[in-house]
Order: sequence, then C-alpha cells, then structure tokens
Amino acid sequence: MEIKVRHAKPLTVKTDCLILGAYEKGLQGPLLKQLNQQLSGQINDAVRAKEFSGKLNELLVLRPAAGMPAKRILLIGLGSRSALTAERLRQASGTAIQYLKGKRLNGIACALTFEIGSSLDFKGQIQAVTEGLLLAGYRFDRYLSETIRAEGVLPNVVNLVVANPKDRSEAEKHVKQATLLCQAVKLTRDLVNEPGNSKSPAWLASQAETMAAESGLKCTIFDQARLLEEKFGALLGVAQGSEREPCLIVLEHHGGSEGDPPVALVGKGVVFDTGGISLKPSEKMDQMKMDMAGGAAVIGTMMAAALLNLPINLIGVVPAVENMPSGTAIRPGDILTSLSGQTVEVLNTDAEGRLILADALTYVKGHNPRLIVDLATLTGACIIALGHQATAVLGNDQKLIRDLITAGEVCGERLWQLPLWEDYDEQIKSEVADVKNIGGRPAGTITAAAFLKKFVSGLRWAHLDIAGTAWLEDRRPYIPKGGTGVGVRLLVTFLKSLT
Repeated sequence: MEIKVRHAKPLTVKTDCLILGAYEKGLQGPLLKQLNQQLSGQINDAVRAKEFSGKLNELLVLRPAAGMPAKRILLIGLGSRSALTAERLRQASGTAIQYLKGKRLNGIACALTFEIGSSLDFKGQIQAVTEGLLLAGYRFDRYLSETIRAEGVLPNVVNLVVANPKDRSEAEKHVKQATLLCQAVKLTRDLVNEPGNSKSPAWLASQAETMAAESGLKCTIFDQARLLEEKFGALLGVAQGSEREPCLIVLEHHGGSEGDPPVALVGKGVVFDTGGISLKPSEKMDQMKMDMAGGAAVIGTMMAAALLNLPINLIGVVPAVENMPSGTAIRPGDILTSLSGQTVEVLNTDAEGRLILADALTYVKGHNPRLIVDLATLTGACIIALGHQATAVLGNDQKLIRDLITAGEVCGERLWQLPLWEDYDEQIKSEVADVKNIGGRPAGTITAAAFLKKFVSGLRWAHLDIAGTAWLEDRRPYIPKGGTGVGVRLLVTFLKSLT
C-alpha cells in the first residue's frame, strides 16, 4: 500500500471511502457541521442514539446521498481535543485501516489531519497518520493461498488529503520519511514472523546481506569457523546442540564523520528457542520463532538509518543461533569460557540469550562505541512485571535511559525503567565460575541485565527487554497479531536525537 498526498477539500474527494476524524464532544466543527448538513443530520442522529461520541478509535460508517463524491464516509474518534497526541493519530488511522481490510474498496482517502486544530505540528500529524495507515495495513501472508490472501486486501493507494496547497510538498516529504521507516518495521515483522523451519541462522544472515546490499550498508558475516578461531565460547556453547551452524551478523552505517565513534546496537538472534536441555513446555513453544526479535529490530533499524541517511556512525551486531536439545547440547552445570575470558556456569540452558549477548557485547566493545543499546526477548519475568504494554529498560547511564524513555513516549513504544543496583549482583555469583547465568526466580529481568552488565564495563550501556512487546496474540490499532517490529521506531527516534 502506497500513501500519496492530494490537495483538495475533503468533501469534494471522489473515493470509495473517505476517512475523517472527530473529537469527543466536538462533533460540530466546521467540516463535520457541513457534512452533517449534507447528510440531513445523520451525525446528530447517531450522537443522540449513542451510536457515536468521538471517543478514541470509535467508528461510525455514514452512507452519503446520491450525488456526493464519496460512496461512504468513515468517522473515527480522536478522543478529547486537548489530549490529542501523535500516538492517538497513529491509533485512529490504524483502526480505520483495520476496519476497511477486505471491504474490496477501489480507493481510500484520508483527511484525518484536516482541521483538527491540535497543538501537534504539521510534521507530527503527517508522520503519525502515515505510520498508522501503513503499519495497520501490514499482513504476513506469504504462505497464504491467493484466495485467502484476497480476503484482507486493501487498495494499492491511499490518498492523504491536505487542504492547503502550500502544505503539499512538505506533506510529501514527511510521508516519504515515514514510508521508509515503515518499510524497515515491516522487514522486522517479516523476519520475526518467518517460521522456524526456514529461519536458520544462515537464512537470517542472508536476509541481512540482501538488505545491506540494497540499502548501502556494509555487512560482514562471521561463520562458525571464525567464531571458533576468535573464541566466541558462550555463543558457540548455546549453538552446539543444533545442526544449524551459528553466525555473527555485523552491519555498519557510516553516516557520520570519519573517525567518530559509532553507536552500537546489539540484538539477540535466537532463531528458535526450545530451551535446550532445560526444555520449555510444549504450550506456545511455536511462538519461540520470535526469540530473534531483538536481532530483527537491529537489522530493521540499520536499514532505516541507511534509507533515511541518518548522519551518524552505527554498528549493528546480531549473534544468530538456534537453541536445541541433542546429544551435543550444553547441559545444566556446564561451564563456558566467553569471548571476554570470563567463565559462566550454565545452570539453565533456557537462559541462553544472555550468553550469546555476552559475546556480542564483548565483540562490539572492540569498536570503541560511544554507547551501546541491546535489545532482547530475554525474560518471561519481564512479561510478568510489565505485561505487553511496555519494554523494560535498564542500564548503567541514567541520561541514556532517560533519552530512550523520551524517544519511546514520542514514537508510542513506551519504556519503563527497572533498577539495576549492585545488590542484584549477589544473585548471580557462582562458586565454581566467574558468574552464573541465572539468579533464581526473584527479579529475573534485573538479574539478567546484571549478567549483561559484566560485559560492558567502562561503556555507556542500556538494555531493552522486549519479551512482552515483540509479539502480540491480539491485534492493536496499528499492530497486527504476531511480530510487532518493536524497537525500530524507538531506536530511530532516539538516534535522531543524537544527531
């Protein structure tokens, strides 16, 4: 689906469906008042019948009389005028597109930002609506038959209507920027949704290589032989139970000045996680194809940085493995020697993500980054703590954490900070190795971060646990079931704040 900008008065647009926004308790604005008159009072009738009030994401379908250009009008509630935000616009536009899927429309026009009179600037309005439309229109349908695929079809083009002809060129610029960002989010969702039978570490590496070639990024793949040579002991330990060989994906974006230290992004890339010898329950194990969502977010963010020409140097690192039980798999009680030289007592093979991240964080330290942000579907404890509404953020630099939280508020991918006091280090002390990979049931998200902290000493670092936000079982206004693509818009917003 493509978003095109059109200059016109909304009620003069000829289309199968015209999307308009309405404030709660504000249904008599100039545009809606004119529309209500043309519809012989249909809006007032709906309000009196309590069919529509303008509450956020509330829908009302209107059928214009013969002679009006639009065949139907979809009113979408924006909530209170004073509470309007970019996130509410994303939700409203996404809700509208979700409703229109499969309606076999030849054309859609959206005038959601017309005369809404909010404090949100024009750029923010255009970007938010474009993101909502495009991200809500996403479907992972490559394995569906043509007949089933057609059931959720949308028009190829949605016209975004702006009233002022002077705004058209600016709107087109912001639509283009938002479209490029959404392309990266969609790639991230595709990578997460891909089934485990095709998603090997080598497959993920090939996807990264293809994306890099098309986007102008440098891509280097460390195969198993090189990982052995350079002693990525923790990563290789996790991978040794699978017949599929591991790899390390390294992506580089040189958008800043030569010699400027890069920002480092590290993402967990467990392409399928059975738990290894510490086998997971069979219920919902099918979802463990999403255990590489952190790595997918790094790949998507690097793509977005290249497409948007962000003036910053970046390095993205994804350790890619499969965690399987077998005769060669690591056992509870085994001790691994990590790339850093620190030894790790493995008490639970299902706490594997932190092991591969330890080696990836150690590797990226060699590039002398200005800061490191890692993303991982790391702990079920994070879902218990925060549900599916927020990503946990922890780290050793409070300004970095605050900046990430601010970026999350801007883009709608919210973060919540958990403490990382030294007290928690006691839970991961081992009597037979430098550290153990689990700290027991209490504070599971925090002790996982405490483990990672041991591999980033001397550097500014933040850890994002996306276990609850990377995958949804129920759709949201602009987020479908399955892979959400979380992290890409957050990191791009954050990176823009650094330039």
